[in-house]
Amino acid sequence: MGDLARELERRRTAAAAAWDVHDAVVLVEAGAEIPVPGRGDITYPFRSHSEYLYLTDRERPGGVLAFDPDEGWVDFVAPVTATELLWSGLEGDREGVPDGTRPVGDLEGWLRGRPARRLGAAADADTALRDALIRVRRPKDDLEVGRMRRAVAATRAGFAELAGAIRAGRTERELQILLEAAFLRAGGDHLAFPTIIAAGDHSAVLHFSPTARELRDGDLLLVDAGAECGGYAADVTRTYPVGSGFDAAQRVVWDTVRLAGEAAIAACRPGVMWHDVHRAAALVVAEGLRELGVLRGTPETLLDSGAVTLFLPHGVGHMVGLGIRDAGTASGETRGPEGGLPRLRVDIALEPRHAWTVEPGIYLVPAILDGARGRRDVAWDRVDGLAGFGGVRIEQDVLITADGCEVLTADIPLN
Repeated sequence: MGDLARELERRRTAAAAAWDVHDAVVLVEAGAEIPVPGRGDITYPFRSHSEYLYLTDRERPGGVLAFDPDEGWVDFVAPVTATELLWSGLEGDREGVPDGTRPVGDLEGWLRGRPARRLGAAADADTALRDALIRVRRPKDDLEVGRMRRAVAATRAGFAELAGAIRAGRTERELQILLEAAFLRAGGDHLAFPTIIAAGDHSAVLHFSPTARELRDGDLLLVDAGAECGGYAADVTRTYPVGSGFDAAQRVVWDTVRLAGEAAIAACRPGVMWHDVHRAAALVVAEGLRELGVLRGTPETLLDSGAVTLFLPHGVGHMVGLGIRDAGTASGETRGPEGGLPRLRVDIALEPRHAWTVEPGIYLVPAILDGARGRRDVAWDRVDGLAGFGGVRIEQDVLITADGCEVLTADIPLN
């Protein structure tokens, strides 16, 4: 049995134990191709639902992985047809079904008379089973970590290509093309997510799509991108100066974000709650904003009052791995805005082999700041003097270890 077969067997055994289902079968659906509206027979690129991919390692539409408490696992797949081979090629596949699987047309007869609970791409996914599988999926096995390392290596090559091309006159779009081509040349299978390349005031938009705007000397350039390998993602952000270097205010902000990331990473160890990782970063951000002259007060009071969240309006990171929002929030794990913190996508205790992004930032977002006018802990004259500043974000991917964490993206230069 190869490494992949062993890991799939281990994952399925762990999932079945976590579900503890005795009175029904479980169906994990891959999903179907989605037509592009108005484009004839063109479909969006197919990606299996993460739950199905985790348990099958198969990117193919129409499949259903079934679990029966008495019979065990039964893998139903859509046969490869001669028409598909004609039009798509499906390199590595053959007409029919893979060994050890059954054609999906058999599913209806197999299922007859059995109550079913559904997961994956099913519209009526079972919340309790999904919560249990989320927790099984969170600790990364060796196969998953290996794929993440490959994704990081491809991402490192892309950022190296991009860093040497940053100069006034280049456009955000030109840099996107350079970066993404380098990801693919270095072994990436896909982009992990749509690339964010944002110059000047665009860098204050968290998910900005690159445009034909030219970079100017003195701009900040924020780049958030990553390659994907075998379904597993890297997610990296760096912020660069365009021209000779950061000006004085940019330097304070960039240094603050770097230090906030270091504080958050130092807090990443088993047993620590994620909101405490965010708080460690946010206190450093508070100190930096005082140095910049935009906030007045102690770091603790500025955090607890929500003043810091005006400039760091998102959580300090999220789980990453099988996609960039891996093993998302189970029921009751979201932390709403409270205690001065923003909404956190998930707030759980860290465990060994969890993989997280750590991505503090500081942004001057007019839509947020204009709604806070009148706050006495904000130096509005200083804020107004920084109009158009944009934002800075630095993001690392970390793997929690027995006594701390490993920074998987440490070899990608910060600027």
